[in-house]
Amino acid sequence: MSKPILIDPLKFAREGRSQAGKLPVGELDERVHSDLSDTSGNVEYALDGFRDSLNRLSLRLHLSGELKVTCQRCMESMPYSLDTDSVVTLFTDPDKLEEACEQDEELDAIIAEPELNLTALIEDEIIMGLPLSPKHDDCGRETLSLAKADKPNPFAVLAALKRPKSE
Repeated sequence: MSKPILIDPLKFAREGRSQAGKLPVGELDERVHSDLSDTSGNVEYALDGFRDSLNRLSLRLHLSGELKVTCQRCMESMPYSLDTDSVVTLFTDPDKLEEACEQDEELDAIIAEPELNLTALIEDEIIMGLPLSPKHDDCGRETLSLAKADKPNPFAVLAALKRPKSE
């Protein structure tokens, strides 16, 4: 498990700080590993603090890396290019957070604690950035084409048994 990277989110955003780094996939939490077929490689992150257009303190997180996931058609390992951007708006007042979320359903917002575990935030974003059902682009095409191929209709036999009434 990765060592927690702790920041003061309000101070980080207020001062417009930036932080970047790499986290080894193998050191991330088990909840991330359960969605992967291999824990090799790194995830690169870039975190920027800023004020949004409404002057609210916010954090922008960019993640990138090559991860290994399991194809749900053939059950083989396949590469997945993680490339996500997310913005989290920080609030100190739960009522203001609730009001902001009611006005903007797309808003990702949290109550800012004195310490934010950046590693846990990165792990959450990795999980949300992974496909629900990863598949190779060309996996299973032969199977699909065989399944869609013209086959004799099993009910055609019944049609042959049905004879026109003689007059």
